Amino acid sequence: MKTITAALSGLLFGIGLIIAGMTDPVRIKAFLDVAGEWNPALALVMASAIAVAAPAFALARRRPRALLGDAIQLPDRRRIDGRLILGAAVFGLGWGLGGLCPGPSLVLLSNGGLSPFIFVVAMAAGMGIVELTKRSSA
Repeated sequence: MKTITAALSGLLFGIGLIIAGMTDPVRIKAFLDVAGEWNPALALVMASAIAVAAPAFALARRRPRALLGDAIQLPDRRRIDGRLILGAAVFGLGWGLGGLCPGPSLVLLSNGGLSPFIFVVAMAAGMGIVELTKRSSA
């Protein structure tokens, strides 16, 4: 049941990204180009995501377990530190330069294009570097 729920949730998320235009690097770059021909349409996508996520997180904080019985694991770090700022900067650079972020890049892998493949490989390499760094500093 958990696998089916995860698959359906992922499918719904992917379809939402496609419908919203989050898988179109040109549209992403137009949204990020606030000094040029800015396209604010993706701001509505972000606002909609926040409108759904905020009450969901509030509900999750009050529950000990998810609907299917697993423990709910929410972030417990609340301070803004150098690691958070660096991570946000790297994410923003990847988003701005590639016109992709992790979710849409995974959706675009199904098209078989080279650009999302390169993006995902670079993203995985970055995640691996972070893990190695965390292990060596522990």
